[in-house]
Amino acid sequence: MNDARALEKVFLKLERDMPGKVFQNVPLAKKVTFRVGGNVAIFAVADTISDLRLLMKTIDRYGALYFVLGKGSNLLISDDGFRGVAIELGSGFKKISLDGHYLQAGAATPLSTLTQVAWKNGLKGFAFAVGIPGSLGGALVMNAGAHDGCMANITSTVTVYTSNCELQVLNKPEVGFGYRTSALSSYGIIVEAMLRLESGDSDRIRYLMERHFRKRKETQPFDYPSAGSVFKNVSGISAGKIIDEAGCKGLCVGDAQISTKHANFIVNLGKATAQDIYTLIKRVQERVYREKGFLLDSEIVMLGDFRDE
Repeated sequence: MNDARALEKVFLKLERDMPGKVFQNVPLAKKVTFRVGGNVAIFAVADTISDLRLLMKTIDRYGALYFVLGKGSNLLISDDGFRGVAIELGSGFKKISLDGHYLQAGAATPLSTLTQVAWKNGLKGFAFAVGIPGSLGGALVMNAGAHDGCMANITSTVTVYTSNCELQVLNKPEVGFGYRTSALSSYGIIVEAMLRLESGDSDRIRYLMERHFRKRKETQPFDYPSAGSVFKNVSGISAGKIIDEAGCKGLCVGDAQISTKHANFIVNLGKATAQDIYTLIKRVQERVYREKGFLLDSEIVMLGDFRDE
């Protein structure tokens, strides 16, 4: 139930219960790394578990749609926007604590912050994440990874806020990690995680971080807005290589382009729309299947309505 009247009731209740933290018709383009997309009907900031509980109970009461907005680095929101609630986890979900080899952090903590904390405390195992945009929560959901490392390798437990309004601690086997996926979305909203790292030499860790970041700058497009890798690799074969061999590098729809630097990136040359990016994703999938026989699976989360050609 997401008609205007129901969403207005959601807003009025949240505005009363969480003053100064709830807003209407908020543009999302500046909050996602593609820099495209329309407005969200309701934008709410949850700074505490109490805020999150109020939000979810109200959303459930009126049957509103919702999503959790992290750093917006793996997200495509339609030009028509999203008729529901965007939840941003705030200050209370950015706390970090260390206990020996264990690094505990809130879901809203940027990966860039965590890699720095690990390095400065002589903890290895997290250097692979340097340069990966996004927050801890989003990285866990997608099992983000690079340079032969991934979140599954270092995750001990994940705490989620469930649909029953309870906090549940999941052990690693329950998380259901797979290649660029997990089962976390089926449990609820991630609020924090415990990562297990190993002791290492800070100079060596810094060297690896600098090497990984240098390689990213050399091989990936940083000059234009993008959302990182668009497609998952296929049977160990690089999606970028497959797309390049299918003749898609440089392909454009409007101002959305398959990067000429890395074929698994779509960049916004300046005036791309969300529909342009969506259409380009579909065209690449079709051409790759026709030319190479591979079915490419997109890593990008899409919200709202899009038109197929």
